[in-house]
Amino acid sequence: MRRRIAHLDMDAFYASVELLRRPDLIGRPVAIGGRGEPNSRGVVTTATYAARAFGIRSGMALRKAAELCPECVFLPVDFDEYRRYSRMFKAAVATVTDRIEDRGIDEVYLDLSAVPGIEEDNGAVVAREIKRRVTDATGLTCSIGLAPNKLLAKISSDLDKPDGLAIVDEADIPTRIWPLPARRINGIGPKADARLEALGIRTIGELAAADPQWLMAQFTPRYGQWLHDAAHGRDERPIVTESEPVSRSRETTFERDLHLKRDWHALAALLADLCRRVAHDLSSRGYVGRTIGVKVRYDDFRIVTRDVSIAHPTSAPDAIRRAAFEALSRVPTERRLRLIGVRVAALSRAGAAPDLDTGAPHDQTPDAHTDAGRTGRVTRVGGAGPNAPEPAATRLEVQENLRLFD
Repeated sequence: MRRRIAHLDMDAFYASVELLRRPDLIGRPVAIGGRGEPNSRGVVTTATYAARAFGIRSGMALRKAAELCPECVFLPVDFDEYRRYSRMFKAAVATVTDRIEDRGIDEVYLDLSAVPGIEEDNGAVVAREIKRRVTDATGLTCSIGLAPNKLLAKISSDLDKPDGLAIVDEADIPTRIWPLPARRINGIGPKADARLEALGIRTIGELAAADPQWLMAQFTPRYGQWLHDAAHGRDERPIVTESEPVSRSRETTFERDLHLKRDWHALAALLADLCRRVAHDLSSRGYVGRTIGVKVRYDDFRIVTRDVSIAHPTSAPDAIRRAAFEALSRVPTERRLRLIGVRVAALSRAGAAPDLDTGAPHDQTPDAHTDAGRTGRVTRVGGAGPNAPEPAATRLEVQENLRLFD
């Protein structure tokens, strides 16, 4: 049986949901983010295609987006509504196949290999039927990439957006995949892309032509071999229909930048609140975690994370809080902060046999991480004032300040 894998991606999902409620905004540049106020702190979560034409992108500061497009309409995020539509489109897909890998609120992988009619018109008939059912159920459009594996399907779903259908087979790789930028391969991040460009490799075709031994020497043996295989469209990963969440996190963006020393009391209160929220998220879903970390974004937008691993998995607010403050004590204090977050990872089901690792702390500064659930908000805080205490975030002072929140 020939393997037929689809990647379904909802088109500008959050923005499209909002346009259902505000049809008068159809065709206009619209950005979703924060509280929907372009002069406030926060970033763009998503934007309509009309807004993207002005250069507005996800992750961009709202103020920058307003500068690029003064006529852009800004709307606040409504995660409850987005989750409702997410459940609706996934239920529609499930009427065609139960071989579904959930990849987030707005995308899924589908194994259509055994679906009746999948060989008709090279799978186009089944793919169009899925698109029709999604639109009938939600009023929204989606784009589908159909290919022999997940890697090619993911690339293909972006070839004909919005409301697109792209079918790519092995024979199409030289003409349809190789001309694309190397960064279009899921797994080549900004750092790897910059490294490849410095080596003179800009397209997937150029990557495919590179000697695999040379790639392994430039990167690591494992990653170099993966780059070679990915450029040739090779991917044997199965569809994973059931998976456990990787982590839970909460984060908040400040209305004004805060300093780890001068604004310590305000930051400590915010971090304690985030810890309580994450603890509630975990306990309500029956999970515990062993790795607790904090994430900060500085005023220059640089992101740093610090993690602490504990001996026994927990969802207790006080245990999460203590570990988070320990992690925060190792965050550099030279610049002001615009965001702080807390994350609990290495999750397991509550009541499962514990992993009795010694739990040595470790630091990391990743480009990104995958969360099972993550929420962001913008927080206003009052100034600490010139007479406020100015404690350094040392381990001893962290422990002292924890008493404020017990």
